[in-house]
Amino acid sequence: LEGPQNHPGAKPFHVVSPVLESLPLSKAVGTKVFMKLENVQPSGSFKIRGIGHLCQDAARKGCRHFVCSSGNPPRAGGMLLRNLGIRCGVPQPCSDKGQSLGCEGCVLSPYCPLSPQVWDDANSRAQELVKTEGWVSIHPFDHPLVWEGHASLVRELKDSLEAKPGAVVVAVGGGGLLAGVVAGLHQVGWQDVPIIAAETHGAHSFHEALKAGRLVTLPDITSVAKCLGAKTVAARALECARECRVISQVVEDTEAVRAVERFLDDERMLVQPACGAALAVLYSGRLQRLQSEGRLPAPLASVVVVVCGGSNIHTAQLRALKSQLGME
Repeated sequence: LEGPQNHPGAKPFHVVSPVLESLPLSKAVGTKVFMKLENVQPSGSFKIRGIGHLCQDAARKGCRHFVCSSGNPPRAGGMLLRNLGIRCGVPQPCSDKGQSLGCEGCVLSPYCPLSPQVWDDANSRAQELVKTEGWVSIHPFDHPLVWEGHASLVRELKDSLEAKPGAVVVAVGGGGLLAGVVAGLHQVGWQDVPIIAAETHGAHSFHEALKAGRLVTLPDITSVAKCLGAKTVAARALECARECRVISQVVEDTEAVRAVERFLDDERMLVQPACGAALAVLYSGRLQRLQSEGRLPAPLASVVVVVCGGSNIHTAQLRALKSQLGME
């Protein structure tokens, strides 16, 4: 162990993120839209809530070496592990971001040059490290403490909003955020609030599981939204669909990227395509379609969209994605 011996039972690593009304999004859907801005977390995404909570618990029990495969480290991992005084991953810096945050090891990620481009493959490598090095694996989405950490997001919504929202829009990758939102809705007595679960085509493992009534493994992740790239969602995600009203929506990559670009113009914030999937539900008219089909009430009191993250995107990458998708 190198670095400061900070007390692992201290306050959470995440901040209380802002809840702001978006006039452009409200105009687009004809309903008041509030943004829960998880992209302003110190790590750049919501994942610091759940992964931070799990890491703190493990550190409190004596763990001193972590490895985590996820779509949003190394930034989150570098910050968490620096604050806990714990090394992570492999003994090489994974990126300039990781180095700038004092991360001496590497958090395996689809965005890390040492890792595969699909989360499942990155996770396989993480499990190999755990066996060979004796480190503790921190699962990025399939763990009760991760869900418990993410549930804090909904408790903050309860404190910020004057009234219960009519619906919550979230992006789904492995299902950790969905599980946390469902846990939080139960905690605050909002379990009747519908959840719109957004995925991109080619990373739509939750949608396929809902359709089949069982877990389904996609043959490959073909979407550009790599942070949604879990071939199989957590079993808990399917349980959530039985406990709350979860409406699955699958958008195309082009819709997600177009939503990212429009959101940048509307709100002056650059987010990644995974977040664009949730925004696309609002920009594309899908929410109004759900209302016209009777699957959502009309009118709605308000809608909350979880702006889940933007740590793995920059303007050059946005241009490259548009070119790749033939959008220019």
